[in-house]
Amino acid sequence: MIAMPADVKSLIQEGADLTDRTLEALIPTTDIVPASIHGAMRHSVFAGGKRLRPVLAMQAGVTIAGHLPRGIERLGAAIEMLHTYSLIHDDLPALDNDDLRRGKPTCHVAFGEAIAILAGDALQTRAFEVLSGLSCPPAATVQIVGLIANAVGTVEGMIGGQVLDLESEHLKPTPELVEAIHRAKTGALIRVSVVAGGVYAGATAEDVARLNRFGRKAGLAFQIADDVLDMTADSATLGKTPGKDQATEKATWPAVYGVEQSLRDAAELIDEAFAALAPYGSRADGLKAVARYLVERKN
Repeated sequence: MIAMPADVKSLIQEGADLTDRTLEALIPTTDIVPASIHGAMRHSVFAGGKRLRPVLAMQAGVTIAGHLPRGIERLGAAIEMLHTYSLIHDDLPALDNDDLRRGKPTCHVAFGEAIAILAGDALQTRAFEVLSGLSCPPAATVQIVGLIANAVGTVEGMIGGQVLDLESEHLKPTPELVEAIHRAKTGALIRVSVVAGGVYAGATAEDVARLNRFGRKAGLAFQIADDVLDMTADSATLGKTPGKDQATEKATWPAVYGVEQSLRDAAELIDEAFAALAPYGSRADGLKAVARYLVERKN
């Protein structure tokens, strides 16, 4: 395994700061009517997320272009809005019924279920509004919108993965079911963050295939690591309620393979993901470092 660069945390922090500044400019403030919905949107968006998906998009752009493409932070911000919308809805009583997210009260706890549902809806629609105005060639914009809409949708996308996750509760998990859930519910948005970042930077069809392969493996590794954290971390470290997966008998990687094998599988997937980036040499170092962080993080 390749060692993680010592400055990966700085790289992630810089990307997160750029994303936060962009989100601040893109999401309406509570000075704008209706204040309640804007307050709820901002409550969840600015609850302290690590912005890993926007950073992946940015570093994929660097991998293709050799530098950070101008305006790519708006793509990252839109992806973060979509991610946050999914968290707001996932925390609702009808789904995972959680009252803690990123160390703060979940949106429905702070604002009520009705406003939380609408806040998630509003973040989704605002995200696509931002995506439609990206500063890249029109053909690339259309491709990005299509890729992201598919990754959020029902066929091997985030929503489909959430449905599989819900319907699998209290059932005996199988390897096939767990992998299907993970690739869709969490992996799809991670994968498309990488691919969309590359497309924004001018990726060819061959580049897209490589980035897609990398993203699929890194996305699955991320969720395996997340499953392990749910079993081994406390709420102060995790920023959300730990042990929820076991309590609801969710289909998770450790439930099928155990913790030790899960950690080995995540590390192997990252090594396989790195192989897809071999043609880019040192231009891919940042993307590799962030991917490694995905599976070695402690919260």
